[in-house]
Amino acid sequence: MSNLINKLARKELIDMVPYQSARRLFASGDAKQASNKTWLNANEAPGMGEYQVSSENINRYPDFQPTSLLNAYSNYCGLKRSQILATRGADEGIELIIRSFCRAYEDSILICPPTYGMYGISAENHGSGIVKVPLNNNQLDLEGLQQQVGKVKVVFLCSPGNPTGNLLVKEDIIAAIELFKDDAIVVVDEAYIEFSPAETCTNLFTQYDNVIVLRTLSKAFALAGLRCGFTLASEEIITLLSKVIAPYPISAPVAEIASKALSAGLDEMAERVQDCNQIKANLSAWLNKQSWCSEVFVSNANFILFRCTNLDEKTRIFDLLVSYNILIRDQSKQIQLDNCLRITIGSEQEIAQLKEVLT
Repeated sequence: MSNLINKLARKELIDMVPYQSARRLFASGDAKQASNKTWLNANEAPGMGEYQVSSENINRYPDFQPTSLLNAYSNYCGLKRSQILATRGADEGIELIIRSFCRAYEDSILICPPTYGMYGISAENHGSGIVKVPLNNNQLDLEGLQQQVGKVKVVFLCSPGNPTGNLLVKEDIIAAIELFKDDAIVVVDEAYIEFSPAETCTNLFTQYDNVIVLRTLSKAFALAGLRCGFTLASEEIITLLSKVIAPYPISAPVAEIASKALSAGLDEMAERVQDCNQIKANLSAWLNKQSWCSEVFVSNANFILFRCTNLDEKTRIFDLLVSYNILIRDQSKQIQLDNCLRITIGSEQEIAQLKEVLT
């Protein structure tokens, strides 16, 4: 980095390590290169959707919040349109929340590791502090959370969790919301909620003013490449976030495809979830029988986290799969996840290929 850039840049960003997304670790390259790999490292859905979009009015800016998209998601989630903000993936929702509620270099967020890395990265980018209250057996440490009341502005909870995969106990989530009801916003990230839809927290909006729910079409809807997510909250919070978001966050083609998926594609989504859960159950049972696997984590998402018996076995398993162009995710750098690897539930054929290589 040049002396000028070093002088002008925010000091904390110079040495900051960016979020290591699956595509940063393994670039897909061109279509031919991508097709030669089995992608089981980014919690994407298998298969390819077929969508057609209209080029009409493509020369015009899209609506700030496309009516067809908000109507479709309103019908899907059971909330009013005024409680929904469409964003560029749930990641944009994370950034909007931090920018709206945290003053740079003054306020902090709270995270419960092991958890999704973008909460911390977005906070660092904004100049917010990060308070950590680690999970206890993959569940909330309510006593630890209580000690942070009044010290943070936003609390991020992930349920089902990433990379752990399990649901947080609903009563514990409510207890956390109660703890911070006068001091902080509690964000429940439900990126994987379609795999356990009855456990959503959207029904808490009528009881609490400090709750936000994040959603995405990247997982169960198989639209990761579309970059379309939703922030769900009270009308007051949505109005506030709307002041911070970019003027045209959702492109017209994205809105068109997403609207179709949320109406005509719901049966297909439900079938995809059912198939995923069946393949996941079979893979979990298989992993439990392997001598190099010491623990298989409970999963309510579209992936399985498992622990290898030691570092050598973890490295051997990971490198062996890479040598066959099968890509999974190494999560062993996260707190409490020594020697842990994560497998996205791909197609039945892809998981069979993985098993064959490891056998």
